[in-house]
Amino acid sequence: MAQDGLAGRLVHAYRRSEAARGLLLLSPTLAIMLTALAAPMVLLALYSFWTQDGYALNTQPTLAQYATSLGRPTYRALFYRSIEISAVVTFITVLLAYPMAYFVAFRVEKTKFVWLILLTIPFWTSYLLRVFAWKLILGYNGVINSGLMSLGLIRQPLEFLLYNPTAVVVTLAHAWAPFAILPIYVSLEKIDRSLLDAAADLGDGPVRRFLRVTLPLSLPGVIGAAVLIFVPTTGDYVTPTLVGGSGGVMIANVIEEQFDKVGNWPLGAALAMASMAAVGIVTFLFVAAMRAAAARIR
Repeated sequence: MAQDGLAGRLVHAYRRSEAARGLLLLSPTLAIMLTALAAPMVLLALYSFWTQDGYALNTQPTLAQYATSLGRPTYRALFYRSIEISAVVTFITVLLAYPMAYFVAFRVEKTKFVWLILLTIPFWTSYLLRVFAWKLILGYNGVINSGLMSLGLIRQPLEFLLYNPTAVVVTLAHAWAPFAILPIYVSLEKIDRSLLDAAADLGDGPVRRFLRVTLPLSLPGVIGAAVLIFVPTTGDYVTPTLVGGSGGVMIANVIEEQFDKVGNWPLGAALAMASMAAVGIVTFLFVAAMRAAAARIR
């Protein structure tokens, strides 16, 4: 009877609580998130406080791996290079994506669906294939060198096109462009057109109307696009491996080597945790700066 009474109270509380019904509805997703995301993160954090003694794993907590990660000049240089490359990729991608998103949001009227489908075409192929495509374009005997030589503009293939940070920036900017266009487009599409008409009635020209109305109201999409690009590109190791060469190596390549080749998982985990912390700090500062800039414009 007591159990029936307790069960009845729980069922009654569940029926009355909207939050409890929502949590129950989300429970499969939460279970997957905890298993697939939170658990590996906890394991990674634990490994970062351990040490590798030969083939044995010493589970005595220590900050030695973090001291190595932050104290070794090579790792600090790779941190800075990764942040710099990702920041340049983010800036170029958003700069190129904004006009495309603006065109679709404000100039296209009847065929927006077709344009949105066209914007997703890069997703129809593998990310790896897109990186290999740029390797063929920028390579020693690639499309650019072959074209310039066939036109008689150069006698020898240009060697600086591939295996450098610029090649990494170009490849990443192309690979992540759709991720920038779509959030900006959504933000532009939500702008109330009557505000633009009101600004025009008050005497604002196209440039002033864009700077005072369109740009500030589209900043949430710009910020979202920038974060969507900056965070994953900092941790990308495929593109630097294929087109970066020794000059385009990023911190993710070293983390991958520590796990797969060197076998020093604690140091790899500490580098990964430090990298995530650095990305989080830079992202927070960027978002705060953009919000402050938006508030100042308004």
